[in-house]
Amino acid sequence: MTQRLLRVAAGIVPQGDRFLLQRRPAGTHMAGYWEFPGGKLEEGETPAAALAREMREELGVEIDGVRPLWVIRHAYDDREVELHFLAARIAAGEPRALQADAIGWYAPEAMPGLPILPADLEIVARLVPGLPDAEGA
Repeated sequence: MTQRLLRVAAGIVPQGDRFLLQRRPAGTHMAGYWEFPGGKLEEGETPAAALAREMREELGVEIDGVRPLWVIRHAYDDREVELHFLAARIAAGEPRALQADAIGWYAPEAMPGLPILPADLEIVARLVPGLPDAEGA
């Protein structure tokens, strides 16, 4: 069986030593799991543009300082995802769970205690001991 490939942009958004996560709502693939915020790329959309759109739609914030970090692929039973992880910073607004079940700021060492999406686990491991800010300082 051929799996469909979904291209996804995901934001690594720091606040001090913690990072923004959102919990997938009921009725969605992998409901109840925590993930880095973002979503599917639309036709012809760059990962940076997709992340900006998704952060606006799902969390009500504007971002800046976007830069690419990692691209990983992960196969689920019914789909394969190509995740484009980007560093970003909140430029305007306060994150709100507009489409997610919940949001929170978590230190990397606390993330393994959460049900994290399997595709995001590799990134959690990379965040320990931390990530430079979105400006690359």
